[in-house]
Amino acid sequence: MTDESEFILRLKDPKSKEAAFRELLKLYKERLYWHIRKIVISHDDADDVLQNTFIKIYRSIDKFKGESQLFSWMYRIATNESITHINKNAKRLQISNEEHKARAINNLTADVYFEGDDIQLQLQKAIATLPEKQQLVFNMKYFDDLKYKEMSKILDTSEGALKASYHIAAKKIEAYLRSD
Repeated sequence: MTDESEFILRLKDPKSKEAAFRELLKLYKERLYWHIRKIVISHDDADDVLQNTFIKIYRSIDKFKGESQLFSWMYRIATNESITHINKNAKRLQISNEEHKARAINNLTADVYFEGDDIQLQLQKAIATLPEKQQLVFNMKYFDDLKYKEMSKILDTSEGALKASYHIAAKKIEAYLRSD
């Protein structure tokens, strides 16, 4: 991909939008899938949320102002779509978001797409015990290796608050894994 601003112009131009969007899918589909999967846990849910995310990106690309990197903007949409999905499912099942996540974690071993071992399963269980914001921050930093500056734009939170959240999350996960 050449310069991002040129790519964004291609995405916004009705003549090149389809081809540019296919390129966007190839570039970011897998990365966004794994981000979403860490939030919603289930492969099937992650597929649904990924599809909704790309539909929203396609429909909203003309509103993208370029105040952040394109990926940061898409990451934010994926994060919001994931949270909305969890909230809707929890409400439909008349359970809390935490209960919903606990069920998803408990179903991980039955998920044919989960290739993790016992340690990875325990880590997922530990992450699921964190408050939502700490889960997001931990996943973005630990798994996606995002910089605090980029996370700040995605989550609309100060870098200092994100550093504190990550530190607290890491301590809680460590305590959980030691007690288990």
